[in-house]
Amino acid sequence: MSAILSSLVGPVTGLLDKFIEDKDQKNALAHEIATMSERHAQELAKGQLEVNKVEAASKSMFVAGWRPAVGWTCCVALLSNYILIPMANFGLLLAEMNVEVPSLDMSAMMPVLLGMLGLGAMRTVEKTQKVSREK
Repeated sequence: MSAILSSLVGPVTGLLDKFIEDKDQKNALAHEIATMSERHAQELAKGQLEVNKVEAASKSMFVAGWRPAVGWTCCVALLSNYILIPMANFGLLLAEMNVEVPSLDMSAMMPVLLGMLGLGAMRTVEKTQKVSREK
């Protein structure tokens, strides 16, 4: 939605020259129009933050537990791909079986895991520097 508003700013502010003669009023309206999409994006972000707070405070595993579930899923996939599957393939090789367990495609999962690890690291830094807000 904000991209649409941003694309309209130029043409709309150009129309102000044709309809408003007072320079101060024209500049004030142009500024108001230019900052409209930014305010809209900020309001959307504030709304999402409130939803996140409510989700995190929930006692239900299906509401508050989805973030840890994603984290654990990523950890299990990482463990499987880099420890369990290579060890299984080594064991199958030693047993002289002509079977190999295929590796997982980690290209879609790694950005999620690294993003979660980055957020966890930022939270740890906040706590060690005593700038985190506790309840």
